[in-house]
Amino acid sequence: MSAGIQIDGAVKRYGAVAAVDGVTLAVPAGAFVSLLGPSGCGKTTLLRLVGGFETPDAGTVSIGGRDVTRRAPQDRPTAMVFQSYALFPTMTVGENVGYGLRVRGVAADQRRQRAARALARVDLAGLEDRPVAALSGGQQQRVALARAIAVEPEVLLFDEPLSNLDLALREATRAELKALQRDLGVTSLYVTHDQQEALALSDRIALMRAGRLVADDTPEALYADPPTAYAASFLGGANVIRDRALAERLAGQPMPDGAALAVRPEALEPVPADAPGAVPVRLLGRQFLGLTAEWTLAAAGRDGPDGVRLRLWTEPDRTVPDALAVSASRWRWVPDDANPADETG
Repeated sequence: MSAGIQIDGAVKRYGAVAAVDGVTLAVPAGAFVSLLGPSGCGKTTLLRLVGGFETPDAGTVSIGGRDVTRRAPQDRPTAMVFQSYALFPTMTVGENVGYGLRVRGVAADQRRQRAARALARVDLAGLEDRPVAALSGGQQQRVALARAIAVEPEVLLFDEPLSNLDLALREATRAELKALQRDLGVTSLYVTHDQQEALALSDRIALMRAGRLVADDTPEALYADPPTAYAASFLGGANVIRDRALAERLAGQPMPDGAALAVRPEALEPVPADAPGAVPVRLLGRQFLGLTAEWTLAAAGRDGPDGVRLRLWTEPDRTVPDALAVSASRWRWVPDDANPADETG
């Protein structure tokens, strides 16, 4: 059984700093929702408020319609998978997986049975007696996940659980994690700063900035129709162009007041310098990325220290023409939300 999460007006301060600043968020039962944002934006603090590891200074947290704002972690229908895994190195795999059940007073024989079932779900069947310290990083991550699902929570909470894995293992584990979540049907709230991870895993993405929730929608909607310049830049790395003359030339229309032009790197195209709407540019650098290459460009006449730089993804073997220009096949005007001086804790 899974339950929805309702966060209403949550505030958490550390001294004068509001790590979470009036966040309201609904997570539907059974959904996988990612809290996405840069380091220090408040996403982990918000997750800890849901898990009971922090208490809000204002606002409420409800799970399944029950107010859990003041309940201890063990009294909530949640389980946390930590970034560091938080395993006990002197315990066996089975003892680690059964630890949460022991805290909840489950009898020893039931703990063993439920731990074995949880380990089988994460493809670690038969390793109950193995010392956890003898496992690889990827296996330890699975043990941490098995410990969380063994208590049969209504809500799973993830604090960047894949960040300690290498790239190949992270991508493989990401797919397995999503498949397991769908199989269990358990509501999941997942903290990450990795936009690709959020796009791949999430039913919805809650984008945070400086302690506040600034966007909440499906990955497809946020990518195709970002609500602000910050959202366009952080999710998908759009070129955000504030230079009026350059933006109007690429868009072919006047720039609205208070707006910036958002152009995804894949929507910029090299064109002849005399093509309609072409913007002359200069190549600053090129990175080979396998399936694509990323060109870093400077708009001609705007390539000083404060000039406009653009990113373009193109075929990896594409040559750079002598007279390079670009045009935009797709673009959007977005509200130009000002950058805060600092992110929060």
